[in-house]
Parts: sequence; C-alpha cells; structure tokens
Amino acid sequence: MTMPLYASAEQVMRDRSEYARKGIARGRSVIVLKYADGILFVAENPSSTLHKVSEIYDRIGFAAVGRYSEFENLRQAGIRFADVRGYQNDPRDVTSRSLANVYATTLGTYFTEQIKPFEVEIAVAEVGDTAATDTLYRLTYDGSIVDEPQYIVMGGTVDAANTALKEAFADGLSLAEAVPVAVKALSAGSPSTQNGAAEILPAAKLEVAVLERARPRRAFRRIAGAALDGLMPAPTKDGKAVEDVELPPDDESK
Repeated sequence: MTMPLYASAEQVMRDRSEYARKGIARGRSVIVLKYADGILFVAENPSSTLHKVSEIYDRIGFAAVGRYSEFENLRQAGIRFADVRGYQNDPRDVTSRSLANVYATTLGTYFTEQIKPFEVEIAVAEVGDTAATDTLYRLTYDGSIVDEPQYIVMGGTVDAANTALKEAFADGLSLAEAVPVAVKALSAGSPSTQNGAAEILPAAKLEVAVLERARPRRAFRRIAGAALDGLMPAPTKDGKAVEDVELPPDDESK
C-alpha cells in the first residue's frame, strides 16, 4: 500500500511563489514613473498589437508583465469594473485605489485557492489634479499591494533597471527628461546588454504612453513614431553615446 503524498501548506505556498516569480522574470520589463506633468509608462515590447500598457478609465492606466493571456483578462475585468461603478454611482468613485483592491482580491484568491497562480505583476496608476495626488500601485502574483511613491520596475532583470533608475530619477522631471531616464534604465536590464555595457533599446521595441494631467477627462495618450523618436536618448556603442565615440584620425595621404 502506497502512502499518499503530502506537502505542508508552507511548502505549497513556497512552490507557488517560486513558480510565479520564474514566469514573471521571463517577461520583458516595464517601468512606470512619475514626472512633472503626469505619469509615464515605458515597456519593452516588440509587438505593435499586444499591449502591455493601456487605459482603464478616464485618468487611470494599467501596465503588466508576465503571461499575456492572464494579464489581458485582468485588464478587461478592470475596465468592466470601472465602467459599471462609474455608470451606477459616479465617475469620481472610480479610483486607482478601488481598482487595485479588486485586483488584489482576485490575485490573492487565485494564489491561495487554485493549483496554478497568476504569473503576472501589474501596476495601476492614476494621475491627479496635482503631482502630490498622483498614485502608483504595484500588485504581485499573491495579491500583495504596495503604494509606490516615485516609480515601479517590473519583470525581467529588475535589479539592473532598479539600480539605473535609482541613480538617475529625480522629482519633477519633464517628459523630455523622463523618457531617456526610463529607456536607459530599461536598457540596463535588457537581455540585449552585451560585454557589460547596455545598448539603448530602439524605439521600435518600446511601448510608451503617458497619463497627462492637463488633458481633459481622458488623460491617457500613447507616444509613438516621430514623437517618440524625438524623446529617445542617443544610441550607444560599447557603452558610449554615439556622438562620444572616438573616431579615427583623417588619413592625410588621401
């Protein structure tokens, strides 16, 4: 007679946590940060159709890393929640805090009750009337929720991106300053890093959007094409900006 397999509750939770973290780490990183006029989203995403960043409600944005099908389901559920609450009550009742609480409940329930947890990490951001009222919430696979004061780095190699962002970030950055800071930090944690030097990710591999405080009602706006090209940092070669790379002397014999 074979004995039934047994694992303690603590072991089960550790196994689920490890499983979820590994799935999230395989995803490409996303950075969400506050800047002077709102909130900036920058994601490494070569796809032009499968978005990792989107609008949830008038002044609320969403970003995610991990398994696409899972966070897309969460995104759509968030939109439905926001629409129903805004219609039945008042649009002012739809806040990033209420939305984050709903997501936390869903993630926590799946983590404790289902065999396989969500392999996702998400951010919910809301732009306020002033910089002091902007909010950033990070939610992890187990339903944990953290109110971040300045920025969020999720997915991929977060340590390198976190270090780069910590060194370069400052309160009150303009959009023209914030985008290069975020792109360089994202590049520092990208698999494209070679020989210990990060190569700047090209605009074609980025998904960039903002929640702009000055926009009436719908604050969400995507930045792409020429508008994004104008905000990108200078490309690098072997860790140096292209314009700083030493050129060989002219051949005077010609």
